Amino acid sequence: MSSNTQTKVDAGLREGVMSGPELGAQAIASIAPSAVIAFTAAFMFMTAGNGTMFAFVLATIVILAVGYIVTVFAKAHVSAGSLYTYVAQGLGPTGAFAAGVALLIGSWGIAAGSLGGSVSYASDLLQLFGVPATGTVWLVALAIVIGGLATFFTIRGIRISARVSLVLELVSVTIILILLITSLVVLGPAAWDPKQFSFEGVQFQGVATAMVLGILGFVGFSSADALGREARNPKTAIPRAIMWSAVTVGVLYVFAAYTQIAVLGDELSTVASPLQAMADKANMPGWFTPILVFGVAASFFAVVVAPLNVVGRIVYVMGKEGVVPERFGRTHETHLTPHRVLLIAGPLAIALDVILLIGGAHPMDITTWVDTYGTYGYMVAYALVAIAGVIYTKRVGLPNTLVWICAIVAVVGMAYVFFANVYPVPPFPLNLLPYLFVATMLVAFIRFWYVKAKNPEVLDRVGKTHVEEMEGIG
Repeated sequence: MSSNTQTKVDAGLREGVMSGPELGAQAIASIAPSAVIAFTAAFMFMTAGNGTMFAFVLATIVILAVGYIVTVFAKAHVSAGSLYTYVAQGLGPTGAFAAGVALLIGSWGIAAGSLGGSVSYASDLLQLFGVPATGTVWLVALAIVIGGLATFFTIRGIRISARVSLVLELVSVTIILILLITSLVVLGPAAWDPKQFSFEGVQFQGVATAMVLGILGFVGFSSADALGREARNPKTAIPRAIMWSAVTVGVLYVFAAYTQIAVLGDELSTVASPLQAMADKANMPGWFTPILVFGVAASFFAVVVAPLNVVGRIVYVMGKEGVVPERFGRTHETHLTPHRVLLIAGPLAIALDVILLIGGAHPMDITTWVDTYGTYGYMVAYALVAIAGVIYTKRVGLPNTLVWICAIVAVVGMAYVFFANVYPVPPFPLNLLPYLFVATMLVAFIRFWYVKAKNPEVLDRVGKTHVEEMEGIG
């Protein structure tokens, strides 16, 4: 298709409308820190004990290493293709496709899994107000409504979806910070917990195991890089959003872990809801409980919306380059969003959750299972961009000593996370997820090999759809 024809049929993505805070909202919403704080520290404490805070520090370092390499690309290559476009600069079309598909699996998996968490907490919230929102029919209805709203926001426009994510995450983080700070104030002098700094009884293996969960708590942090077309001053704003979101969330995780251990002690590993247990110990008023539940539900909803934005834009770029059918490389004429893929990805996420709910799965089990599946995608994409960063900087003559260091940290960290998720072999159905991930990648590569055989010239376009090549499209 000629560029003139493509200009007529594609309205393009909206250009230069995303502010710095909105980019940060996209990154932080993909992480869903409130949802992570609600559970992750408790699971990490089971193995790391008083070293939980340190495990979060190590996890933050690994994520910052990945983030630094991503920003090297983001400063030079502005696109909507995210890691798919970046990896192409170092590993060529095959590596780019692998990274793109892995990131699509990660983003869609986290969105679909988080829909389960949003359903669970929405059900709990309704019950607090006397609505009997239990049973399969209620949960299925909530999945359809919540998933439908998330899909609507992503299609309606990037600014509205980013602002919804920003407001919800600000509300949820503020609620949790109020709880954490109040809990420390109530403790008084006992709020100082030196055991967490002396690593009393801490074993390195336990900290390393907990670090895996800590790293998983950051997946999606680089998602602002998919908004290259829509960001203002993208070469400055996107790297800033990626690094500051990782640092901010890392500090929040460390503070939350310290406070939860200081307040609950060994009880942290046994309570069903650590945040509710903290609220009880802090003698928070009765009206605070529904606010707390709403905060976690809002965080889960935000992380349904944000990753769908990434899915839409990566497939949009793939459509422009001919890697997937060309119709996906066009946007809605009014909303200027990649609506075609969003109308597939959103309903597919809803359908998966509905099927699992009808099958008797608890909504939070859906979160665990599907998020884990998505996490494999993120790990592969992060490792590939780290390797590509080394090759790219060497080829273009950029100083790359720090890139080498960050790449080693990133690849080793991702490899360890992947290994820790498959050995020892986890229980069913988690033991099947690595094979499902590999099978999904292979199915996707059938498309790649087909395109390579039928239209080999398409490979020359992979990774080249930058903002500069999109001028005049929309």
